[in-house]
Amino acid sequence: MSHDQQTILIVDDIASDIQMLANALEDDYRILVATKGEQALKMASSDMPPDLILLDIMMPDMDGYKICKQLKSDQKTISIPVVFVTALQNYKDQERGLNLGAVDYITKPFHLPIVKARLRNHMLLKLKTDQLEELSHLDGLTGIANRRHFDKVLSKEQSRLQRLGGELSLIMLDIDYFKPFNDNYGHGTGDECLIQVAKVLSGVVKRPTDLLARYGGEEFAVILPDTDLEGAMLVAKSLHAEVNRLHVPHAFSGVADHVTISLGVANMSYERSTEPLASLLKRADEALYKAKKTGRNRICASQ
Repeated sequence: MSHDQQTILIVDDIASDIQMLANALEDDYRILVATKGEQALKMASSDMPPDLILLDIMMPDMDGYKICKQLKSDQKTISIPVVFVTALQNYKDQERGLNLGAVDYITKPFHLPIVKARLRNHMLLKLKTDQLEELSHLDGLTGIANRRHFDKVLSKEQSRLQRLGGELSLIMLDIDYFKPFNDNYGHGTGDECLIQVAKVLSGVVKRPTDLLARYGGEEFAVILPDTDLEGAMLVAKSLHAEVNRLHVPHAFSGVADHVTISLGVANMSYERSTEPLASLLKRADEALYKAKKTGRNRICASQ
């Protein structure tokens, strides 16, 4: 991500200060402006949050400390760096702001080269933090989402379902007879098999709203928002067919001469959306168990 894609939100009620900062920064960053605290909080928690907030302490509706406190107590905005802009030269005030979670202070009157240099450093740091955060969502071996990210997204999708209605489907799947595969071909080949399977599964799970994750070991999971049970079964059939098409040799499987998968499909409609998420997971898991118990290399749906 380059500078020009990074966004700075300037929160100030003095037009001349906004103008001065915006003019100094607009060549390097996209600039957003808020003149009230409530407006700033709304913009910060939107789907397109700023990368950094320049926050004036003296604001008419709520002061900068209050705004910063709210930003740092909300999971959606906690990681946005806040730089206070102030005419206060008092160290106590600066200490208070830093204790609330601000990363820096810029004092008026502005010395623009210093302002630009400090913000450049904070933006580089933010870029690295974002990259680390992105990596923490991924499974180290397969490069798809990990269990931690899966849990987060599933919870978010349930809240969305409760708010907007519709349906949410879940597919749990695992590789049949993977232990004998690992035991006989070795863990290196086992890892290679997981990478190949993840790759073909990714080719099926294409919608931006869907999520494919490695659930653990040889088990994978797919979250399908706005998808009824029938639609989820179609996706499951494609996943099943693609892994079969890979034709990874597996002489130690009890169902085929190549690697296969078993799948369990479950669905949650708006009417059931207040059920604990554990019950959706349990139903998908039970369907997967049934697929394995009735011969593997097949798909079962939860009733």
